[in-house]
Amino acid sequence: MLLRCLRGIAPAIIFAAVVVGFHGAPSAQTIIDQWSSVAVPAAPALKPVAVAAKTTALLVMDFVKQTCNEQARPSCVASIPKVKAMIAAAKAKGVTVIWTLPPGPKPEDFLPDVAPPQGTKFVVAPVDKFYNTDLEQQLKSKGITSLVLTGTSAHGAVLFTGSAAAARGYNVIVPVDGMSAAPAFAEQAAAWILANLPGAANKVTMTRGDMIAYQ
Repeated sequence: MLLRCLRGIAPAIIFAAVVVGFHGAPSAQTIIDQWSSVAVPAAPALKPVAVAAKTTALLVMDFVKQTCNEQARPSCVASIPKVKAMIAAAKAKGVTVIWTLPPGPKPEDFLPDVAPPQGTKFVVAPVDKFYNTDLEQQLKSKGITSLVLTGTSAHGAVLFTGSAAAARGYNVIVPVDGMSAAPAFAEQAAAWILANLPGAANKVTMTRGDMIAYQ
């Protein structure tokens, strides 16, 4: 009699254990649960870089009044003098300069200090400037192998275009004083991800505008 009862109870116990295993047992913590306890990693090292002017392009991405203003992104406004200096330095050495716009804004929305000359062709795309554009064709036609990336936002155009460029084999140079975002954590995250890009970190150099030399 006891054996018969145990045989009847056993399947119920097993079923209950399975249900608890799937629904009742504490699950492993996610990054959201651990958010406040995650330690900030060390900052990427900034390195001087020398590149050939003939095979390098400077990308000036999405500096428009809708997002680069004191209310939305003050760090972008603060970066404009540095980006302006980078454009001037690149032009002085004959470096190719390519401007981009996000979908929506018009050419007249470029910030004047970093706007392209009248009639300049520019790339229009969301965060990845290679996506559905002729950017790669432009670069290949000029024999470009290295890209210097400036732009806003850091976790948008800079991160996604930089990742796409590294995956395509370009040498990616990121002057941190030429990228911006809001909040500051977005800049920090983008810098860390680019410096530690899985499978392509050796293609990325984190630097500053005044540490770039064109030869």
